[in-house]
Amino acid sequence: MTVLDQWIQWVPALSPGLGVSLSLTGLCLLFGMPFGLLLALAIESKAGPLRIAALALVEVGRGAPALVLLYLLYFGLPESGITLPAFTTAVISLSWTTGAYSSELFRSGLAAVPQGQREAALTSGLRGWTGFRYIVLPQAIRISTPPLASLAVTIFQTSSLAFVIAVPELMSKAYALGSITFEYLSIFCLTSVLYGSITLIALAFVRLGERRLNRYL
Repeated sequence: MTVLDQWIQWVPALSPGLGVSLSLTGLCLLFGMPFGLLLALAIESKAGPLRIAALALVEVGRGAPALVLLYLLYFGLPESGITLPAFTTAVISLSWTTGAYSSELFRSGLAAVPQGQREAALTSGLRGWTGFRYIVLPQAIRISTPPLASLAVTIFQTSSLAFVIAVPELMSKAYALGSITFEYLSIFCLTSVLYGSITLIALAFVRLGERRLNRYL
């Protein structure tokens, strides 16, 4: 049996794990990106306690490796009487990582909005939150979209760390299949191809989105 034949035979066994990896990534982006925007707005606010709390969440989320956050929530919370399912723990911890990194991208987008746009909002009578919501924020999000899309690809790759807390994602399925067949090299090569294929497809959409956005910037 050739390697290609083996891969074709193993793909159905790995597909459920790939589905879990994609679901985990989707939920992390769904919760993490809005969380990152809220953190960015909190850091830019004038309320001292709110800004300090947001900075602390960002620094921990960026400074601690995603693997450490997984262990912290999965093994640490039960000592406080809180026990979460492995998948839920992975979603929370990776959403924290996503929010921490995306907050910096949102802040960069906010800083990149020309001052003239803010002044134009004021002269148009759009002051305070109204001007920010309708003039500044949409431009900041548009500027931040390409790096945020690249971050989404990174989070998909990082989702493989959920294997260490027994989430049945792609790496977990690959390891389980390897323990049965003992064809670890071939199985992990196939796993790399699956990760790489999804990554290349996602990056192609990112590049396409960047080109389209550049037409309007």
